[in-house]
Amino acid sequence: MIEPNAEYDSPWKEALGDYFESFLTFFFPQVYSLIDWSQPPQSLEKELQQIAPASESGSRVADKLFQVWLCDKREVWVLVHIEVQSQEESKFAQRMYIYSYRAFDLYQRPVISLAVLGDERNNWRPSSYGWSLGGCELSLKFPIVKLLDYQAQWQNLEQNTNPFAVIIMAHLKTKATTGKPQEREQWKWSLVRGLYDRGYDREKIIKLFQVIDRMMALPQELQQSFEDKLTRYEEERQMPLLSRMEERGLEQGTRQGLEQGTRQTLQSNIIRILQIRFAIVSTELTNTINSLNNISELQRLLVVSVMTNSIADFDQILSHLPQITDTNED
Repeated sequence: MIEPNAEYDSPWKEALGDYFESFLTFFFPQVYSLIDWSQPPQSLEKELQQIAPASESGSRVADKLFQVWLCDKREVWVLVHIEVQSQEESKFAQRMYIYSYRAFDLYQRPVISLAVLGDERNNWRPSSYGWSLGGCELSLKFPIVKLLDYQAQWQNLEQNTNPFAVIIMAHLKTKATTGKPQEREQWKWSLVRGLYDRGYDREKIIKLFQVIDRMMALPQELQQSFEDKLTRYEEERQMPLLSRMEERGLEQGTRQGLEQGTRQTLQSNIIRILQIRFAIVSTELTNTINSLNNISELQRLLVVSVMTNSIADFDQILSHLPQITDTNED
């Protein structure tokens, strides 16, 4: 029985995008109380690409950047960094500092940096970065939460209707059942079945089902068993979770999300390569690259960014690209 790798990154990112207010309410109530929620937060995906270190690989972290307005009318950015790797990372605090100062340096906005540690090491709790030398001092302190701490609060999580209570449970049980697919299938079924009993509306049940389903990856035969069990349960309750039309819509949304992620990754890599090779990349050129949607053309430009002799040569090639729209969109 081949066990697929658990997926943490995209479920956390999607949940943060859907339930940012609930996220702060649950994990960082002090930050939540500072924000004027009458003005909707804005997710800043392309701005985050600009501040992410060039070496960030992305498979074990989920980062989000939001523009919010405080109750005193100040505009600030909230940087949320989710660390889900399973072992201690010596440069984590340094990376938090790099994100923070790059965001401030590039966009001149105060930054609130927050970290959620989803690893398995109880004593690893980095919350600051700094140094002092020759009378010069530098430091950054940032609030953290440790998901392992919620293991002792399982009963409270079961009774809490905040969507992140469910996500924490899925995260902890995914970690705890690594190499134990039968046990994971049992917990996955328990968590999904519990969605019906929390008083959620249909939309929230569907979204949280997707988070659990993607995070708690199962071998094919166990996944089929899980889906059969879910179908029978829905028929008994006469409360189908997903109609065929909704399933197709979700599949289409997943494809579009993957395509968007591919575009953003290509755009970001092109810009980073140019920055590494030529140091300065103008805002105008950056905006032009980020405005391109056709994946084939972006793939071509990625090769050009590696081979070109100068920014001027790259800009000339870019200016002669045909205006092609993305043909992957349905």
